[in-house]
Amino acid sequence: MSDDIIICNCNEIYKNTIVKVIKEKGLKTVEEVGEETGAGTVCGGCIDDIENILKEINTI
Repeated sequence: MSDDIIICNCNEIYKNTIVKVIKEKGLKTVEEVGEETGAGTVCGGCIDDIENILKEINTI
């Protein structure tokens, strides 16, 4: 799937995983995504990407 790109290189977390968790659990913050998936919890380089995914999903 074209959407399944790696977002968090440190923990190998893919976009589809993040999207699924955000939708299933109603997550609203990068911190919540980090707690559920581990994304954004090591180097922080993917935090902007996670914020963009959160905005994309939570404005639908």
